[in-house]
Amino acid sequence: MYSTSSLRKSLSIAKKDLRIYYGKGPVVIFGILLPFFFFFSFLIGRELPPLSLIAGLGGMAIWFTATSISPVIAPMETRTRTLERLVSMPLTVFEMLFGDILASMTMGITLSGIPIAIIAFILNLNLVDPLPFLLGLIFGSFCFSSIGILLSALPTDTPSDVMMLALLVKFPVVFVSGVFMPPDKLPGWAIIISDFSPLTYFVNLVRVSFGGSGQAWLNLGILVLFSTFFFLTAISLHTRTLPKRL
Repeated sequence: MYSTSSLRKSLSIAKKDLRIYYGKGPVVIFGILLPFFFFFSFLIGRELPPLSLIAGLGGMAIWFTATSISPVIAPMETRTRTLERLVSMPLTVFEMLFGDILASMTMGITLSGIPIAIIAFILNLNLVDPLPFLLGLIFGSFCFSSIGILLSALPTDTPSDVMMLALLVKFPVVFVSGVFMPPDKLPGWAIIISDFSPLTYFVNLVRVSFGGSGQAWLNLGILVLFSTFFFLTAISLHTRTLPKRL
C-alpha cells in the first residue's frame, strides 16, 4: 500500500531529479526549443484556426517536455552507479519510478501550461471547461512521463540507446495525434493509429476545453486509462530489468 512515508520517498527522488537532470541540455533542446521551432516552422505560411493552434502547441509542449529526460534517468544512473545506492536504500521500484514521474510531471505541467496560457491570451480564447483542462494537464503529463519511464526500462547504461528508441516513438506519434491536422483528415491507416495514441486525446481535450466540439470528460477518462496502463507496465518491466543493471 502506498503510504505517506512512500510519498515522502518519491518526493525526495523527484527533488533529486529536478536538481540534477532538469537543467541539462536535453531538456532545453528537446523539451523546450525543439517543439516550439518545430511547431512554428510548420505554422509559417498556413492559416490555422485558433483552436488548432492552441491545441497543437499545447500537445507539442507537454509531449516533448514530459518525455525529454524521463527516458534517460535510468541509464544515466546505471552508468554513474547511483542506481546501486538507490537500490540499497529502503525504496521500492514503485516509489523510485513514481518519484521520477513526479519530476517529469512538474516540468511537463509548467512548460506546457505557460505557453498555453500565453497563446490563449494572444488569440483571445476563453477557457470554457477549466476543471477537465487542469485534470488533463495532470494526467497528460503523468501519462507521457510514464511512457518515458517505460522506454527507459531497456537494460543499458548508454543513454543514447534509449534516446534513439524514444525519438523513434516520439516523432511518429506527433504526426498522427492531431497536432498538425485533425485526425479525421489523416489517411485511414493513420486514423486507426491515432486512436491508440494518448496524445490524440490530450490535444482533443485542449481543443474542447477552449470551446471546440467534443466531449472533454471522455477524452480525460481515456487519458486516465492510458496513464494507468503505461505506469503499471513501466513498473513491471523495470522490476524485471533492474537486476541486469546492477
